[in-house]
Amino acid sequence: MVSFSGVGLGLRRDFIDTFLNAETHPDFIEVAPENWMNLGGRHAKLLAQCVEKSPLLCHGLSLSIGGPHPLNIEFVQQIKDFLSKYQVLTYSEHLSYTHDGGYLYDLLPIPMTEAAVKYVAERILRVQDILGQRLVIENVSTYLMPHAEMSEADFMCAVIAQADCELLLDVNNVYVNSMNHGSNGYAFIDAMPKERIRYLHIAGHEQLSEDLLIDTHGAAVGDSVWKLLHYTYQVCGVKPTLLERDFNIPTWSELQDELGTIKHLQKQHFDEKVTQPIFT
Repeated sequence: MVSFSGVGLGLRRDFIDTFLNAETHPDFIEVAPENWMNLGGRHAKLLAQCVEKSPLLCHGLSLSIGGPHPLNIEFVQQIKDFLSKYQVLTYSEHLSYTHDGGYLYDLLPIPMTEAAVKYVAERILRVQDILGQRLVIENVSTYLMPHAEMSEADFMCAVIAQADCELLLDVNNVYVNSMNHGSNGYAFIDAMPKERIRYLHIAGHEQLSEDLLIDTHGAAVGDSVWKLLHYTYQVCGVKPTLLERDFNIPTWSELQDELGTIKHLQKQHFDEKVTQPIFT
């Protein structure tokens, strides 16, 4: 397993030229492989140029790991080829389902039951066998919790344990769910298996009402999410952290400011760890 660290940025075509011409670059970048793996010509060349600037991670959209239909093995093999072609450091997917006879273009929640844990874990294990590496699963934002028999935290931990996979901990999704479902985001962070956290996501959201937040990736990161990231570093250690921005793309300077805030928080926690007294 190739390690990576620092601060990353979700690469979007809206600013790809600016990214390539920038004086400094993020420690790593991330793309949805579905948006790139069937493209050639100029787009393939641009992605290759980006990978020369920053190491690449892939965050998938279409695996539908919790879906009711059989896994698309041909698709998984295409993913494997793409990971090899661009020397991708890790491949993550959402713990949700996106396919019901056709792609739904949304991340739908999985019923949080013991039966679902077993079903999803078996599918993850099969994907890992094909890829020859661990899959990294992400906690998703939800607006309903259908047929839930266990908490989201317990469900996540059970899937990770049974599938022997890793975790992409999305801090914004933790906060969104805590507001939407009246749960405790800090307790969720506490419950996560720290040794299985591969990296973190952070993003902005839209508040439609006092108790309804939508995970849009279309706004600046809010103060409450920054505080939760700060807490995550405290209890989980400083993990590689990636900024997502999919809509209402701001200026490159504004993106750099948010990346700078992540760097500042990481440095703060590194400094605190170094300056702590050692007792024998």
